[in-house]
Amino acid sequence: MKPILLSVLDQTPIRQNSDARTALQETIRLAKLADRLGYTRYWLSEHHNTTAIAGASPVVLIARLAAETTRIRLGSGGIQLPNHSALKVAEDFRLLEALNPGRIDLGLGRAPGSDPLTAHLLNPINAFEPLEYSQQIRELLAFLTDTPTPGNYEGKIRAIPWIDTRPDLWMLTSGGESAYLAAQFGMALSFAQFIYPVGGAAAVRAYRDRFKPSPLLSEPQASVCIFAFCSEDPQKVAKTQSFMDHRLLGFEKGKYDEIPTYDSATAYPYTAAEWERVLSNRARTVIGTPDQVKEKLESLAREFDVDEIVICTFTEQAEDKFRSYELLASIFELEGHHGVEPSKTKPATELSRRSVT
Repeated sequence: MKPILLSVLDQTPIRQNSDARTALQETIRLAKLADRLGYTRYWLSEHHNTTAIAGASPVVLIARLAAETTRIRLGSGGIQLPNHSALKVAEDFRLLEALNPGRIDLGLGRAPGSDPLTAHLLNPINAFEPLEYSQQIRELLAFLTDTPTPGNYEGKIRAIPWIDTRPDLWMLTSGGESAYLAAQFGMALSFAQFIYPVGGAAAVRAYRDRFKPSPLLSEPQASVCIFAFCSEDPQKVAKTQSFMDHRLLGFEKGKYDEIPTYDSATAYPYTAAEWERVLSNRARTVIGTPDQVKEKLESLAREFDVDEIVICTFTEQAEDKFRSYELLASIFELEGHHGVEPSKTKPATELSRRSVT
């Protein structure tokens, strides 16, 4: 098995009793840490109309983080293309690539990253239809490759600045449908296991089987993204699992503004049906001590036949998140990690029915 590469997906979450400015400073700090530790890429999500997440514009954050880092690739995870015009996305990412040659990823998603009313205001003319999304991708690729098409009036409209390189393009998928688009257009693929933990390995296999080489990519390239947390302290492991259980259930209920704590999570009176959802959602997470996390992530990489895993981490306390990324860099021996070796710990014990299973 090839060495596993690790990357970061940062949704810039706002903590209880904190604010957006603090969350954005945490993003800057985490990007600088990931750069030093040897993570491959750092992606930023696009979300709207929520008070629990600060990251509404990946483009703005990428520009800032590029000035704060030296090596790591920076990108969107993703730009929700139906919210934007293809020309504007092409220009934004060409400019980022011109400023930071060889360091920019353009990850594309289809979901609006918001509720329907917000999505309508972001782009009133987009109906979020599959065929419309495919056409937007065609137009975006034409702008990035300077290919004359009817969408750019046979080359009369060009995305500026003109440069001789382009960002790496990734297709993001959770349901698997976009895996076929990635194969058709010759793009890299990242499966969002952290959103929908069903059918991912099959979607990646279908992508590889159907992949058509393109000017963008000569052979298939894939990764998988998962919520993950690592700690040497079994108590923190159990607390973070409980915290994530409650947060994911809240997302499913549309409670996007809710910012839970461990105390509120453990005090919540789950119904039997809700607890079934909690147990199901644990397939979206890998949470444990270093040995446990290493084993689970290696298993995930084998299942998907990928050598890159993108890690998204939510914790109640900021320092726990930073320490988790340090431990992951250590246990996977990323080039650049600074000797933050995990100590030997016993497996987490079951503190309650909400602890790790």
